Amino acid sequence: MTQPPRLHPLVEQATKTLPPLGKKTKGRQRRENRRVEKKESRQVTFSKRKSGLWKKAAELALLCRASLAIVVFSEAGKAFAFGSPSTDAVLGCADVDGNALAPVPAADDVEWEALEALCQETEAMGVEVAAEAERMSAVGKKVVEVQTQAGKRFWWEADVEALGEAELPVFARALQRLRDNVRRHADKMPSAPQPQ
Repeated sequence: MTQPPRLHPLVEQATKTLPPLGKKTKGRQRRENRRVEKKESRQVTFSKRKSGLWKKAAELALLCRASLAIVVFSEAGKAFAFGSPSTDAVLGCADVDGNALAPVPAADDVEWEALEALCQETEAMGVEVAAEAERMSAVGKKVVEVQTQAGKRFWWEADVEALGEAELPVFARALQRLRDNVRRHADKMPSAPQPQ
C-alpha cells in the first residue's frame, strides 16, 4: 500500500485551522471568561447566556424535582427571575440570610406529570420546526438553483415549470407575500398629480 502524498507543513496547518468547504462559520468556539468590551456584544451575550441558564434551571427542576429560584440583574439594573414552582414560592421560604423558614410547597405528581408532558410536547414541536425549516431551506435552494440555471437575476423570475410539486405552493406563497409588500409600499407612496 502506498501512502498518499504529504502536503507541505504550512498547507497542512492552514487546512486544519480553516473550516471545511461549504461551512460559513468555524462552529461553536470557547470564549475566554472576561468582560465583553463592546456594549452590543455584551447585551447579546447576556441574553444568550441568560437563556441557557434558564434552560439548565428548568431541566434541573424537572429532572430532580428541585425547588429553585434564580434572579439575574442586567447591566441596566433590570431584574430577571426564574423559579420552580415559582420565584415567589421559593424565595418566600427563606429568610434574608438564605436560611429555610419553611419547606417549599411540593407540587403533586399530577402537576409534575403535566409539566413533563408539556416538556416532551415542546421538544417534539422543536423537532417539527427544525424539520420544516430544513424543508423550507431545501425549497429555497431549489428556487435559487432554477433561477441560476435559467440565468435570471431575481428569485421571482425562476422558471415555474422547473420547480417540483413540493416547491410550487411555497413559491406561490412567497410571490403573494411579495405582491402584498409591493402593494403596501405603493399605497404609502404619495400619489403623483394626474395630467389633465
